[in-house]
Amino acid sequence: MSGVTITLPDGKSLAFDGPVTALEVARRIGPGLAKAALAGRVGGRLVDLRTPIREDCALEIVTTKDEAGGEIIRHSAEHVMADAVKRLFPTAQVDAGRADHSEKFQYDFLVDEPFTPEDLERIEKEMNSILAEGAEFERQVVSRDEAATLFRELGEELKLSRLADIPDDAEITVFRHGRFVDLCRGPHVADTKQIGAVKLLEASGTYFRGDESGPKLQRIYGTAFASKKELQAHLARLEEAKKRDHRRVGQELGLFHLDPLAPGSPFYLPKGMSLYNELVRFIQSLYPKYGYREVMTPQLFRAELFKTSGHYEKFHDDMYWFAGSDEGEELGVKAMNCPGHCHLFSTGKRSYRELPIRWAEFSRLHRNERSGTLNGITRVRTFAQDDAHIYCEPDQVPQEIDSFFRMTAEVYSKLGVEGVEMSVSTRPEQFLGDPADWDVAEKALIAAVERAGFKCRVKEGEAAFYAPKVEADFRDVLGRAWTLATIQIDMAMPGRFGLRYVGRDGELHQPAMLHRAVLGSLERFIGIYIEHTGGDFPFWLSPLQVAVLPIADRHAPRCHEIQAGLLAAGLRAEVDDRSETLGFRIREAEKQKIPLTLVIGDEEVERGTVSPRVRKSKQAMDAMSAEALVSELRLANAERRLTPLA
Repeated sequence: MSGVTITLPDGKSLAFDGPVTALEVARRIGPGLAKAALAGRVGGRLVDLRTPIREDCALEIVTTKDEAGGEIIRHSAEHVMADAVKRLFPTAQVDAGRADHSEKFQYDFLVDEPFTPEDLERIEKEMNSILAEGAEFERQVVSRDEAATLFRELGEELKLSRLADIPDDAEITVFRHGRFVDLCRGPHVADTKQIGAVKLLEASGTYFRGDESGPKLQRIYGTAFASKKELQAHLARLEEAKKRDHRRVGQELGLFHLDPLAPGSPFYLPKGMSLYNELVRFIQSLYPKYGYREVMTPQLFRAELFKTSGHYEKFHDDMYWFAGSDEGEELGVKAMNCPGHCHLFSTGKRSYRELPIRWAEFSRLHRNERSGTLNGITRVRTFAQDDAHIYCEPDQVPQEIDSFFRMTAEVYSKLGVEGVEMSVSTRPEQFLGDPADWDVAEKALIAAVERAGFKCRVKEGEAAFYAPKVEADFRDVLGRAWTLATIQIDMAMPGRFGLRYVGRDGELHQPAMLHRAVLGSLERFIGIYIEHTGGDFPFWLSPLQVAVLPIADRHAPRCHEIQAGLLAAGLRAEVDDRSETLGFRIREAEKQKIPLTLVIGDEEVERGTVSPRVRKSKQAMDAMSAEALVSELRLANAERRLTPLA
């Protein structure tokens, strides 16, 4: 049996006679680390504490100090929850858990009756009893037949269906703690005492595999942390998140309406359209600077286009299809812009002198999202992207990626989005193109991220099937991570469409193709941005920028004169002359997040002045002429300032 050498983060090496686990390495280093260990990290990939390491490698021991530590704790608490449900409801069948444990965990159950709030209290109490037992998590590799026999004996018919999803050549593992066992890849904590505190959040109905014709299940959401203090801080953030929920804020501010008659398709109200259009105009205003030209491609295409692009095979169930008027004609509603842009490129003879070609498009896209996944405007069936595709010579790719970073930085600075982190998503298990080409593209993207001055994180296997990509992630005011801007090097479509240009040598060459978006889906971005800002938008973006309030009816004519001057300068202003008290109208302007309020009385009318009151300030600013204010606000708009007055 050959030995294994483990290299630690400090450069030291430990030698073992044979295969070793991360837990055994932690014990060799010291009992304190062994007690704190939650998982290992090998080559950027998390491994369970009990997974045998059979080859020399660099190993990092993951503890609660690591961001991944909380995810492992929540994944382990997920199993504890399922254990508690089985103890209290012995006939319950356990379906699948959650892939993303960044904030919470979940399990779906087949039970006789929906869970009640009282049931959740009982389940949470049982979970705490299980945590106190301190049972160790055990990892076991089993054959497919052994797994089938195990879950058949347990009466877990849903689990047998999930077992069939595992590829024939994949290793099958189960995890046990106490009496509970489930199919799982891990990783999990060493024992249940490492799960410091748990809280069940809610229960809801869902369908097995999202199929409305299948069994109806009950889903329980919960969260867990290493300590009660961390849990309490998280619950406080959840309360703040409820206040900032884009569905609630969007309704309060009159931005959009969500209706069951149009699931996943928001109705934009006038203020919402103002926000939407300002974002579009902002991105469009940058096109000349960064060399983009706009195109518009059709909403309907024959299926052949999507067969050529690969989306017909990979994306069919997520698109809308219907029969055309011609016999045998199948039409698809556009779900993405890239196939249309590739076809457009192929319609003419292209030369290296034209490259790079940068085509941008804001047209509507439609995707057949499952009803259970829809969420306000952040997950919808109809949306637009600030989408663009770049066709260039291969050696032009680095400069195009650098330009993307500059454009992204400019956009985010005007939106007040800070602390952006960059990562590269690498090829998934199923992908189009040559693995060697993917390797080259992934290295090019990592180099570009580092060249832009960012530390590059790697998201193993998370790329789309056709391209590795750079993702710009930021954490909102609640600490939640969101992916916004992306740029991808397409490894498949130029070849599938047979795209060619005449090169400098007079020969035909295949262009490199980049997909890029700065905001991503406008709907999704608006939803995220509402929650990040709480609806308190930058001045230039606010749907209503100025509220003009007359103290008495006799002051209303002057208010309308001021409003007219503001509107003529391209500003968004309204007069609130309702027969309500001035205090009420000032509070309403605050609630509507209007950046600037002007209160007009006898003095202002007589002198032709205004005393601007900036939102959240306790008192008005010094008086100034209405003309001076309009001039200053026009400049603030033109410069897209975050605040109205410098």
